[in-house]
Amino acid sequence: MEKLLPAEVQEKLSSVPDWKLTDEKWIERKYRFRDYLKGIDFVNLAANLSEQVNHHPFISIDYKVVTVRISSWNARGLTSLDFELATKYDEFYLQTKS
Repeated sequence: MEKLLPAEVQEKLSSVPDWKLTDEKWIERKYRFRDYLKGIDFVNLAANLSEQVNHHPFISIDYKVVTVRISSWNARGLTSLDFELATKYDEFYLQTKS
């Protein structure tokens, strides 16, 4: 996958409004859950998808808050796949947050 140009990154960010650009190479989002187990359910879904597409984000868990950071190492920046994963993770969040 090819690295996105800055204008392309900004366009893609508009489709995932809860995600923030950090360091110009990463997108990041914090997900809040009602309890620890819901957060773990979300992480398991995200991990399974990430493994399927062989693209692994940084994920940290702090009790009821899960932070996800995505970038493409091989492209040295953001690619379309990063935004596809962000969209899918948002869908998983809607499934697991309640």
